[in-house]
Amino acid sequence: MEQAHDLIRPWRRATIAVSAVAALELMLLTIVAIVLFGNPVLHHFTESAASAATPPKRTAVPVPSKKAMLPRNQISVMVLNGNGQAGAAHAAADRVQAHGYLLGDVGNAPGSTPRTLVMFRPGYVAEGRRLAHDLHLRIVRPLDGMRPSQLLGAHLVLILGR
Repeated sequence: MEQAHDLIRPWRRATIAVSAVAALELMLLTIVAIVLFGNPVLHHFTESAASAATPPKRTAVPVPSKKAMLPRNQISVMVLNGNGQAGAAHAAADRVQAHGYLLGDVGNAPGSTPRTLVMFRPGYVAEGRRLAHDLHLRIVRPLDGMRPSQLLGAHLVLILGR
């Protein structure tokens, strides 16, 4: 009578043979894949290494054309009194108009302001600086604490301080 381990031996030999054939097929498929896809991958890595070795070249970026400064008679200025003195906003509005600017809303600022300043909407820096120069002021800033919708169409805001 045959023993149990004698019955297992043919299956063991078959399993080893099938595993060897599978390993051989895997090696052949790997070689075929390297031959077919290896050249593009190698080309990609070669280009990557070459571009990493050489610094990138700077390209000339065109400078955006500076927005032309609008003439004074096309700039609307809102004048707000931030110093609490009655009539100060109207007196300043007269000075603004005397320089040729359009007059926007004239009123009181929501709070007290320590210094007189000019604030400008985005894109109107040059116009804000020109108004400050015309009125002999030093402080010119972008809108702070106000939204453009609160300007009622004005480009610049003159806030009078103490």
